[in-house]
Amino acid sequence: MSLKKIIGKFLPIVDGDERKERIARKVLKTPQQDNDVINIHRYDKNNVGDYYCAPHLYFKELNGKYLDILGMRNLKKEVTSNWINEVSNNSLIIGGGGLFNIKYFKRQLELFEELSSRGKKTVVWGPGHNEKDRSKFGNVSRYNVDLKKFGLVGTRDFSMDTEWVPCVSCLNPIFDKSFTETQEIGLLYGKKTIKNNKSLVNKLDDFPFTSNTTNLEEMISFIGKSNIIVTDSYHAMYWAILLGKKTLVVPTTSKFYDFKYKSVITTFEDFTNDLHKAQSYTGVLEECREINLKFAEKAFDYFNL
Repeated sequence: MSLKKIIGKFLPIVDGDERKERIARKVLKTPQQDNDVINIHRYDKNNVGDYYCAPHLYFKELNGKYLDILGMRNLKKEVTSNWINEVSNNSLIIGGGGLFNIKYFKRQLELFEELSSRGKKTVVWGPGHNEKDRSKFGNVSRYNVDLKKFGLVGTRDFSMDTEWVPCVSCLNPIFDKSFTETQEIGLLYGKKTIKNNKSLVNKLDDFPFTSNTTNLEEMISFIGKSNIIVTDSYHAMYWAILLGKKTLVVPTTSKFYDFKYKSVITTFEDFTNDLHKAQSYTGVLEECREINLKFAEKAFDYFNL
């Protein structure tokens, strides 16, 4: 056991995993209710994809009913106390985003699995696997929790043994706008690349570029005026496909391999040699919207909303 883990047993401020474990134990000791519904996801306004992938943004029945999945390890007592109360008193919608097969959310998902086994109403709505081990890219066969224990399940991963429910962000009305293409290629970087790989960004600055650290309007406008999108952001890929763009992706986790409509796998160093392979798809926006609306009917019926 590492020194950090040993110290964390006595001073949980040192170790986030120990803080999560303590909060999980408190939730499991708290009487559970299904008074209302709360949508748990990575609530991060600085990450456009994480923020807009949540059902509470698109249905009046869920308006304002959200909780950050990372609140479980927050250092502020008022935040963790609220987290315990919200999880304990409400039915749960878990998703969307890349919540499975990644260490940051593993303890939370295990907690939700146990609560569901004890009778709490739970709906998994559009999350997916997010495995960082490159040896598993393209061949993830299971999630790190047993989804059969949850009440209703739909994941964004097409090849998995679950109902396919793509990211609910397709319901955003911004995708109904018309755009004029003014550039052939657009590079759309993920948050880590734009922050940590300045040399790469500078090397490719002959190409128009932006990142997922801007805002939804800027991202969609940039995608809309591009014919081809090259990206290492899952939602940039997804939204580009929804808008009928050709897509190439630079995978950072397993999530890029499991959307129904495939993108060309490439690298930022070599994408120009792969441009001819890229293709666009039609009707994806309509399909994804229809699936989410039908899933919403099932979820709201399950919750008696």
